[in-house]
Amino acid sequence: MIEKNKIEELVKTHLGDGALFPVYIAVSPENVIKIVIDGDNGVTIDDCVNLSRFVEHRLDRDSEDFELSVLSAGLDSSFINLRQYRKNLNRSIKVMLNEGKEIRGVLLKADNKQITIQEEIVKQHKKNKKIIQGETVVIPMEEIKQAKAVVSF
Repeated sequence: MIEKNKIEELVKTHLGDGALFPVYIAVSPENVIKIVIDGDNGVTIDDCVNLSRFVEHRLDRDSEDFELSVLSAGLDSSFINLRQYRKNLNRSIKVMLNEGKEIRGVLLKADNKQITIQEEIVKQHKKNKKIIQGETVVIPMEEIKQAKAVVSF
């Protein structure tokens, strides 16, 4: 079986400390390798292809067969690490708390312990939608079940 830490090291070597970063890496007992990356300025198909080729060329299919997929974190993907929160500073996010409550607002700050958002309250009147600024809310990381960017067109 291919070790997860070997894949993590290969990803770290290829991406370095640049604008791209790993979000999720998994290796199943059947050697199905899944790598999800994100970037401070987004991720292109070429970014995924280059990482895939880098990893694939450093593994030996003759000794261990494997399946490899490299994906970008989608627009509707949940945040997994702090860097994703920081990438979305000053943008609207939706936070689902462990207790089931949902809070929507602009992400103002993020660190390892908590996030701070300026709550947005959506008022719907017939066809018109109005967003009103609410309170500034501090949410401890351990209370967050899921957080995502709000995509608006």
